[in-house]
Amino acid sequence: MARIPVLNLSNINLTFGGDPLLSDLNLTVQPFDRVALVGRNGSGKSTVMKIMAGLIEPDSGERVLSPGLSVGYMEQDPDFTGFATIGDYAACGLDPGDEYRVERATEGLKLMPDTEPDKASGGERRRAALAKIIARAPDLMLLDEPTNHLDIEAIAWLEAHLSNSRSAFVLISHDRAFLKALSRATLWVDRGQMRRQDRGFEGFEEWRDQVFVEEDMQRHKLKRLIKAEARWAVEGISARRKRNQGRVRRLRDLRDERSAQIGRQGVAKLEMDSGPKSGRLVIEASSMCKNFGDLAIVNDFSLRIMRGERVALVGPNGSGKTTLINLLMKKIEPDAGAVRHGVGLLPAIFDQNRSALDPNASLWETLTEDRDLGVSGRNDQIMVRGVPRHVVGYLKDFLFDEGQARGPVRALSGGEKARLLLARLLARPSNILGLDEPTNDLDVETLDLLQEILAEYDGTVLLVSHDRDFLDRVATTTIAMSKGGRATAYAGGWSDYQSQREDDQISGLPKKTVAKKGGAQAERAQKLPPQQQAQLSYVEEHRLKTLPDLIAQLEAEIARLESFLSAPDLFQTAPQKFAKASEGLVERQAKLAAYEQEWLELEERAS
Repeated sequence: MARIPVLNLSNINLTFGGDPLLSDLNLTVQPFDRVALVGRNGSGKSTVMKIMAGLIEPDSGERVLSPGLSVGYMEQDPDFTGFATIGDYAACGLDPGDEYRVERATEGLKLMPDTEPDKASGGERRRAALAKIIARAPDLMLLDEPTNHLDIEAIAWLEAHLSNSRSAFVLISHDRAFLKALSRATLWVDRGQMRRQDRGFEGFEEWRDQVFVEEDMQRHKLKRLIKAEARWAVEGISARRKRNQGRVRRLRDLRDERSAQIGRQGVAKLEMDSGPKSGRLVIEASSMCKNFGDLAIVNDFSLRIMRGERVALVGPNGSGKTTLINLLMKKIEPDAGAVRHGVGLLPAIFDQNRSALDPNASLWETLTEDRDLGVSGRNDQIMVRGVPRHVVGYLKDFLFDEGQARGPVRALSGGEKARLLLARLLARPSNILGLDEPTNDLDVETLDLLQEILAEYDGTVLLVSHDRDFLDRVATTTIAMSKGGRATAYAGGWSDYQSQREDDQISGLPKKTVAKKGGAQAERAQKLPPQQQAQLSYVEEHRLKTLPDLIAQLEAEIARLESFLSAPDLFQTAPQKFAKASEGLVERQAKLAAYEQEWLELEERAS
């Protein structure tokens, strides 16, 4: 027996004063569906969801909600008028006996229900809207970016709750791990059209690429057909006095078909210049402490960060990740201890609050004005890593059109603001990046590109993110923070941290606060008995295992450089290449000596 659908959209068309945003859209949501709604920023995902919720009336088409069934939409900007607390808002409409659902949701989402609305942050307001829809448990939940403003623990709770829910749901999210864990079908909004695949998000990128390949083949065939018909039309004039009007009309139809095709939106052109190299030691923190009143944010923290490391900071909201990254970047001073920077640092910082963006300034002014350097916002050009670029041309690299250049920042979506901040950040040379929640609101394609340029970046990266997939792709070291100022270092990304933490818990080993070659932790270690001093930490054991591969890689690079430099006429024919190769050889030989010394010390302690 066929199931009655929860919601059905038929032949939906919508235009916002220009080209159609949605054309002939058809969509059916069945009971217990778990659907990922995906697409580029600006493709219309949120609009589709608002049409599903009945908040936007399409130009034409029909929306049918089955009688007796309910739809809940997670509000982006909830109205708290008339509610004393955000908990009262979340409980609105519930029977008194069901109010326990609000308590369960607010606890899982780490939300204080007694908070007054005018004192709630933007993240708390969004979590209140999420708690409300979870507590109501409608037949269909429409969730637009539910993981934004959630820490990893809250994301895990939400993931578990939704996987056990009896409600159908449609998700918009850029968190790959979240979508892969929950979705069983994928809706793809692309250039006004809706496609559906009855597979979860894990199969989306393969499906998308195959669609693009088939589309390119069809475009190629159409182009060849138009070319052949055009040749016949020209040559047919001399071959006969009256051409076949049917073929002429066909040529006109083919050209109309080609002109009606909407080209795919390009990918943002993210490029980064690491600038001049910093010294080998980038940051050294020694016995650092930071308190806010009676609350310990960082307690007795020691750390050495070397050039090229990608250090990710993870932990619950409020555990001090942003404070620690600001301490390490010397934006704020510690209460005790010290932070020392290596030589030649050129920092660049991506702020999660987007405080570098003036909502009333235009995109043009945002890129060309630099108050620190005394540069006005009236210039037509911007220096991009030492090369002048026209403002509009540079904005197009980040998928902004010319009409947006003079518009205010406040008119941008969250994803567009993130791209604008990246455009501003990447224009300047740097060799150390502080990235505080850079992945919020970015679409999957832009996240892929950001991950690629960070992998190729020659400098050092400090990263705060709740995107588990992104952490696995980027981080070489993960520092897990918890309340009370505790911090523990783990080799690798999020998955590595999880497995190592489980190993520690199974073995009963105590967690150690980070200390690398210095600080109070190291001083205390020197007072331990020799047998205990010899024991390697998990990070040191992992380092001991990976050093032989690093040494072998350096030896191979040194051999290639020595072979290249052995050419007798290289200095005369290519002096610049000779100088660069010589510099690289000296640098790798020094690094090889350091790696070999480090391996000897660790091996001696381990044995």
